[in-house]
Amino acid sequence: MTTAHDGTHGNTAHQGKALDGIRVLDMTHVQSGPSATQLLAWLGADVIKLEATTGDITRRQLRDLPDVDSLYFTMLNCNKRSITLNTKTERGKELLAELIRRSDVLVENFGPGAVDRMGFTWERVREINPRIVYASVKGFGDGPYTGFKAYEVVAQAMGGAMATTGFEDGPPLATGAQIGDSGTGVHCVAGILAALYQRERTGRGQRVQVAMQHAVLNLCRVKLRDQQRLAHGPLAEYPNENFGDEVPRSGNASGGGQPGWAVRCAPGGPNDYVYVIVQPAGWRPLTELIGRPELAEDPEWATPEARLPRLPKLFRLIEEWSRTLPKWEVLERLNAHHIPCGPVLSTREIVEDASLAANGMVVEVEHPQRGTFTTVGSPLKLSDSPVEIDRSPLLGEHNDEVYGGELGLGDAELRRLRAAGVI
Repeated sequence: MTTAHDGTHGNTAHQGKALDGIRVLDMTHVQSGPSATQLLAWLGADVIKLEATTGDITRRQLRDLPDVDSLYFTMLNCNKRSITLNTKTERGKELLAELIRRSDVLVENFGPGAVDRMGFTWERVREINPRIVYASVKGFGDGPYTGFKAYEVVAQAMGGAMATTGFEDGPPLATGAQIGDSGTGVHCVAGILAALYQRERTGRGQRVQVAMQHAVLNLCRVKLRDQQRLAHGPLAEYPNENFGDEVPRSGNASGGGQPGWAVRCAPGGPNDYVYVIVQPAGWRPLTELIGRPELAEDPEWATPEARLPRLPKLFRLIEEWSRTLPKWEVLERLNAHHIPCGPVLSTREIVEDASLAANGMVVEVEHPQRGTFTTVGSPLKLSDSPVEIDRSPLLGEHNDEVYGGELGLGDAELRRLRAAGVI
């Protein structure tokens, strides 16, 4: 497993990274915002996480070790610096204004209107720093849902994901992938990078707004495609027998042009499955593998059009073969014939996967309080901007460095600010 670099200053010590010279004022918490700012940090930005004096709430949530920052926090806040600030105080507001003046990007994911109530509307922020990119992650856009409290699965429910996830005879289901939180974070990063690029031409910053419901909807666009296709009849690629006027839940069906399904393998554990996609070119070798070579020429099975109405039976035939073999052997035999497939990997298998470690996607990070923890590395691979995963910062670890060394506050004032609860 790859061991990451243990640093305390994010990527600011490195040169030549894609976002070198870009300072991000990170006023985010929980997951949607921190996932975005962590990506920016991995790309080389100097991300200063501004926290209340009590810290991001996730430092204490889901703790596995007493009085130590939780994995929830550490896995979403690598490569950042941490400062604390009480923005309800007048001096705190003055310091926030100075931080905004010195930043290229401000990111926040408070409830609607919270930053405005601090006295920092977009108009005020733009007045302080006309070049700043001010990005906000919210649960919903303007309208009847604006005031709803947004959580991961609420966004999945309202963005189209839950209604189309699960089996036909079961309830709507959430996906384990955090498409509402981290999915929105990725969308936010795209908007921020585009705004920074446009600033190179215009010299002006701009407002970037991303809603969790909207990001989930964007990720569910194929289901809206199928909603429109329903007007012209049943969806042949789905295994469902009955269709109403809404896209149904369709289990593990791919829903695309090539039918697929997860078939059970030996010995029958909860993740002993291989996902198999049946393409026209792979049909003949597949029939030979499963011991039914006659189906390659059978008019009821030989063509994709003939197989579509028989998808449930098709995958039952494959499973009669696959369930007699371990999933890695099934995988080997299918790949030998270039049949698209993939094993269902459990979380434990992913953590122990040597290839993911070699690719820097599963990394070990040293932390001064927790020791070593495992986290996910950067999926963004830039040839001229390699990523080193640094640990998450301790609460207020960089107060002296930022307020003293960079804003120029003296030791006496720093002591007064601490005593007054401003930092």
